[in-house]
Amino acid sequence: MCNSCCSGRAPLQPMQISPMRPVPASIPRPPYADRGLLPDLDNRPQVHNAEGLKKMRAACKLAAEVLAQAGSLVKPGVTTEEIDIAVHEMTIAAGAYPSPRNYGKFPKSVCTSVNEVMCHGIPDGRPLREGDIVNIDVTVYLNGYHGDTSRTFYVGTPSPSTRKLVEANEEALREAIQVCGPGVPCSAIGAACGAVAAKHKLTVVRDFIGHGVGTVFHAAPQIFHHNNNQPGKMQVGFK
Repeated sequence: MCNSCCSGRAPLQPMQISPMRPVPASIPRPPYADRGLLPDLDNRPQVHNAEGLKKMRAACKLAAEVLAQAGSLVKPGVTTEEIDIAVHEMTIAAGAYPSPRNYGKFPKSVCTSVNEVMCHGIPDGRPLREGDIVNIDVTVYLNGYHGDTSRTFYVGTPSPSTRKLVEANEEALREAIQVCGPGVPCSAIGAACGAVAAKHKLTVVRDFIGHGVGTVFHAAPQIFHHNNNQPGKMQVGFK
């Protein structure tokens, strides 16, 4: 969702980006990692068996721990480059590969999206400023499975409009999770998000989607965050 929370602030400008950080050769890598390939979205839904779910939980647990550590660094004066370093080091220390690294030649180990950047922002040398918001999107590849998670953090004290935007997005997330279950249409997620946006008089960004995840980084089903008629139903083992 979006509003005009960043109006009055100077637009972001590109900053210098440091070289890609190395990953020890002993750490298993996803297929795209060495050549910087950009795979098509896999049209096969990721439905996991008991062993797959166990590995997914481990990957997602690590991703959540890395995200929490990254979020603890957010304050005025810290650069997203410093956040990237911390994410990279914590990920490889756990024996995992930072999934964004070299995915379609993405040069960093985490996505950091500041203010008007919707998603997939590249960490750089710009210091975070009082009143900014930054979404940190962490994905790790552990034991052949990707764990993917993100959260938006306040830099210092947010303005009222910024707080409204972030809290509405968090509400939409909670409402969307509540509707999930076996046999529920995937479109119910978009309906839940759209209802929250309408209630708060916000708009939904339609240029990006949710997706399945597991042994591949991006898989079916495609999840829209607005009212839609996309086919497909959730089932046990979906992720």
